[in-house]
Amino acid sequence: SSGINAEYGGIVGAQVPVGAGIAFGHKFKGDGKVCIALYGDGAANQGQVFEAYNLAALFKVPCLFTCENNHYGMGTSAERAAANPNYYTRGDAVPGIKMDGMNILAVREFTRAVTDWMRAGNGPVVAEVETYRYYGHSMSDPGTSYRTRDEVQEVRKTKDPITMVKAMMIEAELATEAELKELDGECRKIIDDATKFARESPELETHEMFNTIYTDMDGSRIRGSDSMTYGIHSP
Repeated sequence: SSGINAEYGGIVGAQVPVGAGIAFGHKFKGDGKVCIALYGDGAANQGQVFEAYNLAALFKVPCLFTCENNHYGMGTSAERAAANPNYYTRGDAVPGIKMDGMNILAVREFTRAVTDWMRAGNGPVVAEVETYRYYGHSMSDPGTSYRTRDEVQEVRKTKDPITMVKAMMIEAELATEAELKELDGECRKIIDDATKFARESPELETHEMFNTIYTDMDGSRIRGSDSMTYGIHSP
């Protein structure tokens, strides 16, 4: 209903050209929708990313190429991995913009303005959204071998999006500190209850892995982990 498709993928950077293709479909159908293709700073050096930029610019498709720059990829700093770590400048003929991804209101207004601009027929945009992850890239990554604990704590203290929006709400008198504290407690209870339910529930049967994957796909055959395994999708 928002008219926005957000495109992810399992192979590093593979979702970017797919996103450009989805955006081309929107332009071809003239449905007024746009596609946001998200990828990290680690994927930004993949060749297919630049191929997608080129084709998107040639056809002026409404694709927002969004580099979520957490500065470390899987564990290598952007300065060590990229000759040009200014990812928003890499689009060549595609205009680029850099923004603070830790500021919730900035993200909202940026997305609104850029998607409106693309819907007006101006073509794609490359966005570099500066962000940060507090934990490792995966379970095998402690997240402290390539940065210090002090750095992580400093970002938590000065740039955390939730802390920042709380301060904004209190300053604008949209909520009191006591109200936000109560809301935080309610959210924690929801999470605790869900965690308890998951841990105490029996393990799901194999057929459940084919369910609740897509909307409007009930009764469709869903491919499993190999070409011989299929299941029937149900809600």
